[in-house]
Amino acid sequence: MAVNYVLPTPTSLRPIAGLRLGYAEANVRKPNRKDMLIAVLDEGSIAAGVFTQNRFCAAPVTVCREHLTKTGNQRAIIVNTGCANAGTGERGLTDARDTCAAVAAALGCKAEEVLPFSTGVIMEHLPMEKILGGIPKCVANLTADGWYDAAHAIMTTDTVPKAVSKQITLYGKTVTITGIAKGAGMIQPNMATMLGFIATDACIAADTLRDMVRNAAEVSFNSITIDGDTSTNDSFVLIATNKADHPPVWGEGTVEYGRLQHAINDVAIALAQAIVRDGEGATKFISINVSGGKTRAECMKVAKAIGHSPLVKTAFFASDPNLGRILAAVGYAGIDDLDQNKLTLHLADVLVAEHGGRAASYREEDGSRVMKEAEIEVNVHLGRGDEKATLWTCDFSYDYVKINADYRS
Repeated sequence: MAVNYVLPTPTSLRPIAGLRLGYAEANVRKPNRKDMLIAVLDEGSIAAGVFTQNRFCAAPVTVCREHLTKTGNQRAIIVNTGCANAGTGERGLTDARDTCAAVAAALGCKAEEVLPFSTGVIMEHLPMEKILGGIPKCVANLTADGWYDAAHAIMTTDTVPKAVSKQITLYGKTVTITGIAKGAGMIQPNMATMLGFIATDACIAADTLRDMVRNAAEVSFNSITIDGDTSTNDSFVLIATNKADHPPVWGEGTVEYGRLQHAINDVAIALAQAIVRDGEGATKFISINVSGGKTRAECMKVAKAIGHSPLVKTAFFASDPNLGRILAAVGYAGIDDLDQNKLTLHLADVLVAEHGGRAASYREEDGSRVMKEAEIEVNVHLGRGDEKATLWTCDFSYDYVKINADYRS
């Protein structure tokens, strides 16, 4: 079960005007589970996305990028689980495009107005007969309040659905933001196996939407890691249906832009943290806060060195305050002129290291006490500047190995 995660309920997830969702049990890989999703968007809806930087990116990622540059409007997304359609060559691209064409035919729109997404096993071809058979089933049960089922329909090794809603006021109008995500392993987004979809009925200019999705990704999905693996399929898409009946939000610098960006960030962060809380085999949720850097980039570099270290992560699983492992990770993070004498390390409020070594006040029983908690903060101050960054991660347990050893069974 996910670490300290509050499950969404159907009534907690608010509909977005101009968007309907439908799912299918298409038996893509396993029977008797929701494994396909279609979201249909009203005319005038727009979308923007960020995608994996893995050079072996999946066919649907390539097709999504193409479609987002061809048209300003989007009318649908389709997601399948069970098969990533990655490492599938030209046939994979053909299958992704044929999927879009089939959705377009069912909805009466253009194929380039459909965005395809896949997640699951790499280097296997889509079972097109099942995919094409699932499309009419998805269309048949389209509903505006289908977010709860949608969250289930995109799960793979996830143990819980990940979904959240938020409402704010813009120009005197109520604006709704609802998002879903999937991911529990192969997580080290670098854009941005994870998928994230956030929709809003806010009225947003297309260029502004592209800025907003990049900004939200940076503080959320780009600030998590489970195992340091960057998937071939990572995708994060922000959709605006433009139905809220307020003046369009343009560019950074306005009060309305700031309020909307902050709300979208909140939803994205909640979804990203839910992925970590549901990390494969996770028993601890860990916040790694690095401050005192010259740049945010170097702070994140240090945070990822700590968060990716299997030695650090297994120590947290065992509640073993072998905290020299954290100092070692900081040391190999790649800051050549780091002065270890200026660095401090706290575990929650416990001072662990300063002046290049163990703090005189540190007692191992204090470290052990903190590490037994389900939620833990690691606080590193580099003593080099004023920048900071936070990375969320989890521990490595025996179950992580079991889940991934048995992934295809």
